[in-house]
Amino acid sequence: MSIHWYPGHMHKARKEMIKALPTVDLVIEILDARIPHSSENPVIASLRTKSGYTKPCIKVLNKTDLADPAITKQWCETFNRERNVTVLPITTTQPGQVKQLIAACRELFPDKKDTPIYAMIAGIPNVGKSTLINILAGRTVAKTGNEAAVTKHQQRIDLGNGIVLLDTPGILWPKIDNENSSYRLATLGSIKDTAMNYDDVAFFLAEYLIDAYPNLLRDRYDIDQDMPDTPLEFLELIGVRRGCLRKKGLVDIDKISTILINELRNGTLGQISLETPEMIAQEMIEVERIKKEKAEKKAARKKKFKSRQK
Repeated sequence: MSIHWYPGHMHKARKEMIKALPTVDLVIEILDARIPHSSENPVIASLRTKSGYTKPCIKVLNKTDLADPAITKQWCETFNRERNVTVLPITTTQPGQVKQLIAACRELFPDKKDTPIYAMIAGIPNVGKSTLINILAGRTVAKTGNEAAVTKHQQRIDLGNGIVLLDTPGILWPKIDNENSSYRLATLGSIKDTAMNYDDVAFFLAEYLIDAYPNLLRDRYDIDQDMPDTPLEFLELIGVRRGCLRKKGLVDIDKISTILINELRNGTLGQISLETPEMIAQEMIEVERIKKEKAEKKAARKKKFKSRQK
């Protein structure tokens, strides 16, 4: 699935981030614990290393209460192997966990006792960044909402404890190379719902859940028979059980697709992660293969065009 959703304010925000990054001491990147890789903006990674110096980064895995604990542990171990990266798994439903971020910042700069620590806080849309900031500030300073792209402008927030945050709008990137990441972002609402096809996303989600979390599906939808082999069969089965029917008893796929996606998003299905480090490693091999193939075809077309000009 190709995502065509890169609003103008995201392009502007990227330019502002590039300009502001040299003025901060570290980057705090908020990730969705259910999709740590897919919610990791490659733009941020490239900006951190642009000057040749890798600026310290705290990767906050938010929404751990909705993610599979065993897989979250795997991602923490993976990120901890990266240079100048500290990992902090939290959930904003536990303010005490969020406030651990203050200590994590101070540990990176033990000598900055009399001067403020300036931190850029960033993340893709709908990862809970604004809620986290409000908890840290102890007041409402960032607009929140259960939808993508609520924050649209930078703002400086003095937490009053020696740490100053530069809040940046949630931005995606113009082209997502891994098609599966596109589906995962759509599944969790990191793009506008109007920019995706619910049926398409629900089929992707159902196929994954049937393979990875069949027992959770059985419990949630009271399935006492063999698990359906295909996403369509699964959606039709639970559509009948939920009464999502059109005329002549046909299942309303749009309606049951919306129900499945929303129950995944709000945790009704249980603690579920949509990707593992091993899974992503395999997918990236395929992504590189496709990119190489496209580059070779482009070079061949260019060569053929030049030969015709002679």
